[in-house]
Amino acid sequence: MEIENWIRHFERNRENRAEPRWKAPIELERNPSGLKALIRSLEQFQLGDGGGPGYLIAWNLDRYFEKYPDMKPLIYLWFAEEQEHSRLLGEAVKRFGGRRIERHWSFTAFCLVRKLFGVRFEFNALLLTEIVSNNYYKMLRKYSGDPALRQMCDLIIRDETGHIAFHRARLAFGLDGHRGLGARWSTTMRLLALAAGTMLWINHRPALKQFGATTSEFYIRFFDETEKFISKTRKLQIEGPRRSSSSIETRALNAELLK
Repeated sequence: MEIENWIRHFERNRENRAEPRWKAPIELERNPSGLKALIRSLEQFQLGDGGGPGYLIAWNLDRYFEKYPDMKPLIYLWFAEEQEHSRLLGEAVKRFGGRRIERHWSFTAFCLVRKLFGVRFEFNALLLTEIVSNNYYKMLRKYSGDPALRQMCDLIIRDETGHIAFHRARLAFGLDGHRGLGARWSTTMRLLALAAGTMLWINHRPALKQFGATTSEFYIRFFDETEKFISKTRKLQIEGPRRSSSSIETRALNAELLK
């Protein structure tokens, strides 16, 4: 997997990060109910991205690190980037007059299953969250029109695209103890991704639909990204370390950003 390359990727990604212009005039239709939906959505994302434990919490985590000790610093850098997303989202919440929330039933339930079902499940649950969240940010960037919100989405999409590439390498090289990426794995991924995407759309649909996003577009984009992830992961497993470098993976980030 070339872990050192991925560590360098996360370290380089801390550089050249222009802060969104939080003081810029707000450019949203000031529909009270629509603004309330946006604030509620951003509050939940702020909690989910960095307001919780901020690390892996599975019951068998120590056993995992005994087997893969080199992954420790890499996972720390991944979660540090998620906490940076939480900070950005907190600024967006503040911009629109919201408040940081300390708990939400969906996040509490998510953390519970992450802990109980083990590290392999936790990795996959977090991966699916990355995929569906990336779709959310792309649609928010496309439709919202607010400059600071779009700049925030630019940063987060860049990071999340890198996170998805990291998970692709992790799965392709069996760094969660699971090496079988055949038809059964693909089908399971599609079903779990559908469940994760549907849950996100139910919770955050009001925020996106007020700007003109549609259910059909969400699912078309989401299914497309899920299929790309599955096919690229299986291809990477076949091609091996020649394609595992993060420098190769991240060359596509700018192109992915505007899709």
